[in-house]
Formats: sequence, C-alpha cells, structure tokens
Amino acid sequence: MNGLNTILIVLGLFLAGGVYSFIKQEMSKSLITLLAISSALCLVAGVLRLEVWN
Repeated sequence: MNGLNTILIVLGLFLAGGVYSFIKQEMSKSLITLLAISSALCLVAGVLRLEVWN
C-alpha cells in the first residue's frame, strides 16, 4: 500500500463522515448527493489501486 492509496481511502472516509454529518444537520439533498458520490469514487479508486488485485 503506497501513499496515494492511503490518501484516497482516508479522503473517502473523511467525505463519508461529512455525508453523515450533513444528513444529521438536514442540509440540502443535492449537496449530500454530491458529497456521497465523491466519497464513493475516492474509496473505489483507493481500493482498486491496491496491489492485491494484480
């Protein structure tokens, strides 16, 4: 696991925490959706870059 994998996974988890926080604060649904999509993309990119798949 190198640095970029770690950064992408940590960023995805951070954004997922933001999604949870924004849902609790009842923020706008479009903002929550955008944040959730970006979180999912960061997590998927980080996991797919792992050396396990090669």
